[in-house]
Amino acid sequence: MLKVNIVGIGPGNPDLLTGAAKKAVSEATILIGDKRMLAAFDQAGKKFYTTIKTQEIADVCSAADQEKDIVAVLVSGDVGFFSLAKTIQGKLPNCSCTRYCGISSLVYFASKIELSWDDAKIVSMHGREQNIIHAVATNKKVFSLTGGDNSAHALCKKLVEHGLEDVFVYVGENLSYPEEKITIGTAKEIAKLTFPSLSVMMIINENATGFEPKVHGLADELFMRSKVPMTKQEVRAVSMSKLQPKATDYIYDIGAGTGSCSIEMALLANKGHVCAFERNPEAVELLGKNKELFGLTNLEIIAGEALENIKSRPAPDCVFVGGSGGDLCDMLDIIYAKNPKCRIVMNAITVETLAQVAAYYQNHKDYALEIVNVFVARSKKLGSYNLMMAQNPVYVMTALKKED
Repeated sequence: MLKVNIVGIGPGNPDLLTGAAKKAVSEATILIGDKRMLAAFDQAGKKFYTTIKTQEIADVCSAADQEKDIVAVLVSGDVGFFSLAKTIQGKLPNCSCTRYCGISSLVYFASKIELSWDDAKIVSMHGREQNIIHAVATNKKVFSLTGGDNSAHALCKKLVEHGLEDVFVYVGENLSYPEEKITIGTAKEIAKLTFPSLSVMMIINENATGFEPKVHGLADELFMRSKVPMTKQEVRAVSMSKLQPKATDYIYDIGAGTGSCSIEMALLANKGHVCAFERNPEAVELLGKNKELFGLTNLEIIAGEALENIKSRPAPDCVFVGGSGGDLCDMLDIIYAKNPKCRIVMNAITVETLAQVAAYYQNHKDYALEIVNVFVARSKKLGSYNLMMAQNPVYVMTALKKED
């Protein structure tokens, strides 16, 4: 079998190769890698192939002399850290592959900025779509590779858009080369600069929440806010306890607003799916930001009139109604036609909506309607005293199918 050495060459400077890696490159008769990697090595007596494509690497290996040749495939950084080594693993027929570790960009960069990296959340935005907003919001230290449209300044612009403009950012470019440069500043400051596509970032957020919700009723401060109405923590906690979403439920949130209830339900139904219906464009935009902030892939935002949009959706297991736009009774008819046993919780602040719901269920005797009026007052500092400030009372109405 052909001997193939997969060599992690570190950040790029050949002085940083391990002794074992240098030996593996030295004994090779064929070197494969990108142009910049190959330029750092002596070409005397060796064949060079400029490629990082798996099939082309396999073709070179197939054409090599198994008795005389030894191939070294050069990969940047470490062979186990977002490496080409993983991509070509098992795809080089009739080859005996040995990996040689190298210094990863994370290890090198952390040493340069004099920070430990064992407690860092690691993400890659180079050719991948990961939720860096959620990572930064919930971790005090985040390391990220950048690439393509996800440059360091573009990612910092996203951080600013999501209220994280004050996090501290280190950006490293051209690591280990003579033109190496490290830039330090807040996300707001870094967003105004430009960097090469292939850079690295270390992001420090001393105010990271680190939340892993154990119960429903998240603090209001965890959500991005605007003038869009939001179901407050205490009312949300009561509403979710009445709805009792299961982990695998398919859920509608009608009139989602800021998305606080959508977020709660998506966290509770982590193996299910939540459809957030909202017609206000400002609210839809805010919903998207909160979805990204919490890193929820099971939350789907549906813009437009809920009455029309729910018709094409799968039958829900439970439904939360925060706002109906005057179409509540028609929506209830559609929901019950899909699933007569659907659990429904409706919030209302007006007696007119209360009367409308009560009248609807007066004509639908198969359902039991429970009405709870939630009064909440929060303390506000007034000098050395605490003054209780009343919030709007909310009717929390729960409708359940009666047992046969």
